[in-house]
Amino acid sequence: MNLKGTTTQERRAAGFWPSVKEALRGSEQDFTEGNLRRAVVLLAIPMVLEMAMESLFAIVDVYFVSSLGTGAVAAVGLTESLLTIVYTIGMGMGMAATAMVARRIGEKDPEGAALAAVQAIGLGAGVSVGLGIAGWALAGKLLEAMGSEPEVVRAGRNYAAWVLGGSAMPLLLILINAIFRGAGDAAIAMRVLWLGNGLNILLDPVLIFGWGPVPALGVTGAGIATVVGRGIGVAYQIWILARGNGRVRIRRRHLRFCRQAAADLARVSFTGMTQFFIATASWIGLMRIVAVFGSAALAGYTIAIRIITFSILPAWGLSNAAATLVGQNLGAGKPDRAEKSVWLTALYNVGFLGVIGVLFLVFGHHFMRFFTAEAEVIRTGADCLRYVSYGYVFYAFGMVLVNAFNGAGDTWTPTVLNFFCFWLCELPLAWLLAMPLDHGPRGVFLSITVAESALAVVSLIVFRRGRWKTKRI
Repeated sequence: MNLKGTTTQERRAAGFWPSVKEALRGSEQDFTEGNLRRAVVLLAIPMVLEMAMESLFAIVDVYFVSSLGTGAVAAVGLTESLLTIVYTIGMGMGMAATAMVARRIGEKDPEGAALAAVQAIGLGAGVSVGLGIAGWALAGKLLEAMGSEPEVVRAGRNYAAWVLGGSAMPLLLILINAIFRGAGDAAIAMRVLWLGNGLNILLDPVLIFGWGPVPALGVTGAGIATVVGRGIGVAYQIWILARGNGRVRIRRRHLRFCRQAAADLARVSFTGMTQFFIATASWIGLMRIVAVFGSAALAGYTIAIRIITFSILPAWGLSNAAATLVGQNLGAGKPDRAEKSVWLTALYNVGFLGVIGVLFLVFGHHFMRFFTAEAEVIRTGADCLRYVSYGYVFYAFGMVLVNAFNGAGDTWTPTVLNFFCFWLCELPLAWLLAMPLDHGPRGVFLSITVAESALAVVSLIVFRRGRWKTKRI
């Protein structure tokens, strides 16, 4: 297309939609060169869609098993909470894998990237096999330990055995997709989740309710469908790595232990896991405080948090793009370009979450009415959406900055910041505002805004010091 004589706006439009199509199709790009805006688009769009699909596994199961009764739904929810340890390990390893692979790709060292990927997959597989054996053997006892009623244990024991026994599937999905993202192959990671989720959606009604010669397996069928969907997704990932169409190409010569790469991976992974655990545990602590104010308050908070989680998925995809760009450009010896990519991504994120925040302020009650008709639940949930939305602009910045640290391999800095902002600030403040100062659940909601805003401000101060630019991995 000849752009001579066209306006600046027309040129931008002409470049944007081809970039969107390219992002969805996926192709080998050098993200250390060229237009940064285009690089963000090429990485962010598939990452946003990947994150959206990641959240659907448990939701699809709940949707289909809801007709089997509250015991089945409770079993799915409790099993998902037990998987938190698997997600924590996967996210921690994934942070390390993304940083290491991105750095090697930026250094134009595909051999090093492949070797780092092998160490990550080997470590992840070893850990997940141990978790799977324990999960399969102890599924019923774990449900009992979670405080399940006897009927929930009876209904969900086999479901939990399948899902916990198949712990390798979600862990490897998270880990290998992190490798693809670090390499810049975001479209591949997106397609993996679409494949796994599509199979889960197709298999769920067939195995749960029975179809043709397939017997109705009830809630156990949902567990089998989830494991099979995720398993085929992992098989597809390994096939891509072995076939060699992605930027990380694993060959027989790479299938060996590398002490230095494994040590670096373990070091960065440990702080990454701790970082994720601190954030997750703080949400559990907040829920415990809200629970004091009754089931209606807890239900409103739970629904609001689900809405908030879905609203920030695109923002999380954008922040993942920043991690990849930081890692690759530091590897290429271009720290200034790495920093510019963070500011640009943060600007886009502020725009997106700013709009979402306004929607929550104006239409919070309407969003809640999609899920419940109980007035007290709606009021509490709308309060949560409103209070949390006050800090959305800060949250947009903080999310990108934290992932920028992680992309540089500096997982220690956000771990420390999480500890101070969430455990030493958010939880005590939530208790103080909610109980001694008698603000009830609103005190908890306000503490979230204060803590997330503080995290963003402190992260900005630390980021501007620039020590992350000198991190070696």
